[in-house]
Amino acid sequence: MAAEALVIARADLAADVSQSLISALNAELTGLYAEPGANHFRLDPEEVAEGRGVFLVAYLSGQPVGCGAFRRLDQVTAELKRMYVAPSSRGQGLGRLLVESLEREARMQGVRRLVLETGFRQTAALALYRAAGFHPIPLFGEYRLSPETSLCLGKSLADAADERAGEESTAVDAC
Repeated sequence: MAAEALVIARADLAADVSQSLISALNAELTGLYAEPGANHFRLDPEEVAEGRGVFLVAYLSGQPVGCGAFRRLDQVTAELKRMYVAPSSRGQGLGRLLVESLEREARMQGVRRLVLETGFRQTAALALYRAAGFHPIPLFGEYRLSPETSLCLGKSLADAADERAGEESTAVDAC
């Protein structure tokens, strides 16, 4: 993949391109997890508004091929949501680049910890997140209602000095 052919840009969650990618993601997840209550699709536009989160779309040679978002859970913690790369574009490192872009955006907004939920059947996603430094954490929020299918992961974005000082979020740990 030529670097100049890839563009990752902020997008409006309600835009047609965003909704098309999200629809493809929802269809894929619904096929993987038919169990009632196993899918957690909600992400509201105000949750990714400037200063509260972000929604990104990845374009490869001008074509939308992936997306991802984060929404704040508290002052220092944000949750990755709606991560998706089209099947035809997988295996090229786009997921990793999306995660890195979301981490950069999160740091710029003062986020110090990222958390996420994924499903046990998404082995490629699990491998991506683990390679990116995410580690298992207890189920939190609405994901506690689907323990048979959900796995939650977290990652500190704080630098080593901040970690030594003990600055960390309690939003997820308290759940």
